[in-house]
Amino acid sequence: MERGVASLAALSGLPALGQVVEVSGAAPEFRTSNARWQGAYDKALSVLAHNVRVMPRYDKPILIEGADYAGIWQECGPHESLVYRHFRKDVARNSHMTFFALQRPDGQIPANNKLTETGFGQIQMVVPIAATAWELARATGDDELLRTAYASCSRWDDWLGKYRNTRGTGLVEGFCTYDTGHDNSPRWEGIPPQCPGKDAKRYPPLPSLPRLCPDLSATVYGARVALSAMAQALGKSAEAQRWMDSAERIRGLILSKLYVSEDATFYDLDAENNFVKVRSDILSRMCGEHVVDQRLFDELWTRQIHNPKAFWAPFPLPSVALDDPRFVRPIPRNSWGGASQALTALRAIRWFDHYGRSAEFSFMMDRWCDALQRDMTFRQQLDPLSGDFTKEDMPSYSPASLVMMEYTWRLAGVCEEVEELQWNIRPGHPAAEAAHFRIATDAGRVAEVQYESRGAVLKLNSQIVGSVQSGTARLVTDKAGKPVALLGIHEQPQKVSLKLPGHAVQSFSLLPNQRIRL
Repeated sequence: MERGVASLAALSGLPALGQVVEVSGAAPEFRTSNARWQGAYDKALSVLAHNVRVMPRYDKPILIEGADYAGIWQECGPHESLVYRHFRKDVARNSHMTFFALQRPDGQIPANNKLTETGFGQIQMVVPIAATAWELARATGDDELLRTAYASCSRWDDWLGKYRNTRGTGLVEGFCTYDTGHDNSPRWEGIPPQCPGKDAKRYPPLPSLPRLCPDLSATVYGARVALSAMAQALGKSAEAQRWMDSAERIRGLILSKLYVSEDATFYDLDAENNFVKVRSDILSRMCGEHVVDQRLFDELWTRQIHNPKAFWAPFPLPSVALDDPRFVRPIPRNSWGGASQALTALRAIRWFDHYGRSAEFSFMMDRWCDALQRDMTFRQQLDPLSGDFTKEDMPSYSPASLVMMEYTWRLAGVCEEVEELQWNIRPGHPAAEAAHFRIATDAGRVAEVQYESRGAVLKLNSQIVGSVQSGTARLVTDKAGKPVALLGIHEQPQKVSLKLPGHAVQSFSLLPNQRIRL
């Protein structure tokens, strides 16, 4: 990710811009007797509160990237604010609306809004802003956000089709390194960081450009799926079908043109029809937008993602496979050439559960939380083998702080998804030591997890939803607290005792990732 030129600290003389914004009000609560875990969690929340700022050209508080990055980027800022929404719904909304407000008349959404400028010199997209805007609008019942996002993201799709499909393939083309946010990656070796003249409609005069990019195309796929859902919510059934048809077209092109089955991975295809053979976190981005079906995911999982020689490092997931000859060592600052990135860890919440790998995700979450607690500076990236953060990167990075916050709730608390509540119970886990979790759901109900000596009691609006009296498991309920399923979230088989209201205690033998309907 490109860095802001101005330092946040240099803003002390500017009272209206870049200022820290504080509000009072109900926020999620987490308390544990484990001082190490509590200290890291509280520090993460402090970093995030400090990174809520008012930036130039948009007069409402947003969540900035922090550390070296004095601004908000399209590839990650809206997603980060969505994760943060239970603490600051206004910030989540503003962090989307700022991009729509700064959209150009021709439909181009800015890559970023920094202290120094609003950037249009690259497209820089990963998690689709259409997808996060739709999820936020649906969760909060925000009709204005829905309508604004639908109009803006439709125009953005048109812009990409006009200016990033110069080869006429129907796939999205990459012109420069910043397009995918893969700074200092061998994937983009020899390619300038930004488009000529800071104009994302132009590409450098190199024979290998433009490239067909799987991840940029996946972002458009995910955006079109979201646009279809938005259109349906707005009563535009014909448009909804058109968006879904166009989503399936680009998905088919990604799979047929950019997947290499012998390597079990996706690559860029350059203008000379050569694959750029670097095994990178393109793979996780394909999973993040659910481009691959379960059968193909299982192949990728076995051969690449869960392969300890490739991406399943002691501290997953490296930005380049460990056994790829292009892995960059020693690891420099801001490197997508091998370091495990906090952004990748945060985006993992979008796909591990989807593909039925919740137990393995628990391992990854524990490893990241341990590394964050050992370091306590919340920097951008770590060494996938040692878990040591790169000291040359600046501290107080929002994505790393969000990983600590979000992983805490996903490991041992309650999480709200689109249509369900997930109660993650882990007796004996460090985060669960005499712990209490309390959060107001999007519907205004208060969900609580109170740990006891061997298990936990789960409540919704003070009514007991259930109690897990032993064993590690996830109780899945609907939004009103009705039990739906029990899920294995530990890498080892578990003996689970579950007590539901009006029923006797039930005992289950639960395998990793096993789902038992209740």
